[in-house]
Amino acid sequence: MSETEEDRADALFHALSDRTRRDIMRRVLAGEHSVSALAAKYDMSFAAVQKHVAVLQKSGLLVKRRSGREQLATGDVDAVRAVSSMLAELEQVWRGRIARIDELIATEPQWKE
Repeated sequence: MSETEEDRADALFHALSDRTRRDIMRRVLAGEHSVSALAAKYDMSFAAVQKHVAVLQKSGLLVKRRSGREQLATGDVDAVRAVSSMLAELEQVWRGRIARIDELIATEPQWKE
């Protein structure tokens, strides 16, 4: 991965490392929500929810738009797919390593007692 791709991966995984942000993502992937409606779902200040939304927006997982006085948030499905793709790559690396370990174990002479 290039430095830019690594930075993007860092931002995506940082954004998803928080339980509240993951919950916000579940909500905005299901449909568009105003930030004030999202804030009403959590036992924290409106400003705290805004900060969570800002982290998600900065990472590219969430898109905000203005409609009158409201800020509306929607999840970016393509960004979520990018996270899934990164995880699939990591899974392939580990599956390859496990397969090599299995091969080494299979070729080791069996000890008899």
